[in-house]
Amino acid sequence: MEKQLDESRFEQRLQLWALRIPRELASAVTRLLRSGYLFDMPRVKPVVEDPESDKNRLVVLSEKIQSADLSDIEEKVYDSLKQLCNIDVVPYSLTLGYSYWSAGHVAHLNIPDDLLPYKDVIAKVIYDKNYPRIQTVANKVGSITNEFRVPQFEILAGKSDMVTEVKQYGATFKLDYGLVYWNSRLEHEHIRLVSLFKKGDVICDMFAGIGPFSIPAAQKGCIVYANDLNPDSVHYLRTNAQINKVDDYIFTYNMDARVFMQNLLEVPCSGNKSESHVAAANYSSEDINPTNESSTSNENHSDVRESCQKDINGSSMMSTTTKRRQETSNGGGAYCQEDANHTKKRNNKRVKGSGPPPIKPWEHFDHVVMNLPASALQFLDCFSGLVQKKYWTGSLPWIHCYCFIRSSESEELILSEAQNKLNAKIAEPIFHRVRDVAPNKAMFCLSFRLPSECLKGESEDHIQSVDC
Repeated sequence: MEKQLDESRFEQRLQLWALRIPRELASAVTRLLRSGYLFDMPRVKPVVEDPESDKNRLVVLSEKIQSADLSDIEEKVYDSLKQLCNIDVVPYSLTLGYSYWSAGHVAHLNIPDDLLPYKDVIAKVIYDKNYPRIQTVANKVGSITNEFRVPQFEILAGKSDMVTEVKQYGATFKLDYGLVYWNSRLEHEHIRLVSLFKKGDVICDMFAGIGPFSIPAAQKGCIVYANDLNPDSVHYLRTNAQINKVDDYIFTYNMDARVFMQNLLEVPCSGNKSESHVAAANYSSEDINPTNESSTSNENHSDVRESCQKDINGSSMMSTTTKRRQETSNGGGAYCQEDANHTKKRNNKRVKGSGPPPIKPWEHFDHVVMNLPASALQFLDCFSGLVQKKYWTGSLPWIHCYCFIRSSESEELILSEAQNKLNAKIAEPIFHRVRDVAPNKAMFCLSFRLPSECLKGESEDHIQSVDC
């Protein structure tokens, strides 16, 4: 008996609410609603055409808005909306098919066990319907158990080529689906968090992957110290920094996250750590040699990377890129001084900052990104006593720790676990719900300022100096 494909089994239908507004007010309304009230899903626009009138637009609201009276929206936001225009709330239906869940030319499927007998039919339908945009159909096999959190795939249709490119918010990401982790459904979360950063901020990305947070942060003009344990992820992180022409602003590491933070925050006995010691970045047998038309053409400015690189074993080395750039510079300081407009044509011009890059992260950094929701909470203990009080300047950094919360758990339970790991009380924690990953499991981002109790005091500093 021939098996029939029930295509409806592979669709996700969402029943949402939308605001019908004059089209000229679309930007103002979305600005008011962007704090969690807009529909937030990658590659789905929250502002769409109104089928009833080309003079209006529909602003699609978040799934958490359950009622047409908008009682789920904060009162002050609701009042601001009413001041802008008359509020017309209408139902809005959205259907997502399997072709939605793709990255580049690869369609990534998660076929449930009861439908596995139909997997070849499913793959053929998706391939035939979407070719040539989709050229590979792959199904995730089993659960993720390996050290680098990389899923295993079975190729069901098309070519066995898992190397692809994905575009997100003006950035291009190259990756090998078979070697690194990537989730296109986190696109809005990437940009949400990066929107909290300011130009010139210093970012520590502990589980950077191929750069979904690091690349857009660097495009914004931030200095990024990016680490990942998976050497393939670090390879593509460097490749993507080069593709997006922000490699001057991203320093990459391939080590355990705790060792990465300890290395970055280590204060030398002299209290005057050299730039070469900090830039333990980009140490690998594979040297990437990007062109640098901006820095080499200006004799008054030298490149951020004009420093001796040092690997984690302490042996000094200098990349071919660094040597070439030093030969073309006039021997000035190792700082990028040019203040270019990084928001214009950022895909074809190298980003430049307005001031010197930091060479003393043990004195100050602004944000730490911990995007490993399955276990990031367990790494919070590395911050206890990591920052030395007598060297630190300015405000303490924001920690953005991703985690899973099951229906049987609560935010209070997660907060308690985080505080136990830090051995300190967290003041004013912020929980942001990222997305549901299962019927009884959701991904959250817990953001907070590092508690002052985590600072290492003067007496502990003295002990360290004696040990040195």
